[in-house]
Amino acid sequence: MARFKDFGSAGGNPNAEPIMFRLHDEEFTCRPEIPGKTVLNLVARSSNEDDPGAAATVVTDFFKTVLMPESRGRFDALAEDPERIVTMDTLSKIIEWLVEQYTDRPTERPEVSSSGE
Repeated sequence: MARFKDFGSAGGNPNAEPIMFRLHDEEFTCRPEIPGKTVLNLVARSSNEDDPGAAATVVTDFFKTVLMPESRGRFDALAEDPERIVTMDTLSKIIEWLVEQYTDRPTERPEVSSSGE
C-alpha cells in the first residue's frame, strides 16, 4: 500500500492580521504570513561565516520580503538616515521578533521565575 498524505493548501490565511512594529516613532507594516522557505533561507544564509557580506544581503532580502510595499521605502530611508541611527543590534532584534511572529515560537527560551515556575 502506498504511503500518501495530502497537506492541502496549509497556511495562507486571508484573514490574518498584518504584523506591525514601531521604530523611531514610525510604524511599519509587514505581511501577515510569509513562506516557510523564506525563514529557512534566512537561517541557512545567515550561518555562512565564510562570507560576511552574505549577512547584509540576508537582512536586506528579509526586509524586502516581509515589509508591505508602502512600508518598504520608508524603512529603507530610515535605516540609512544618518540623523536617526538604526544599529545592527536593533535590526537583529526586529528580525528576531518577526521570525517569532511568523513561526509562532520564541527564538529564546523563556526565563524561569525565581519561584521555579
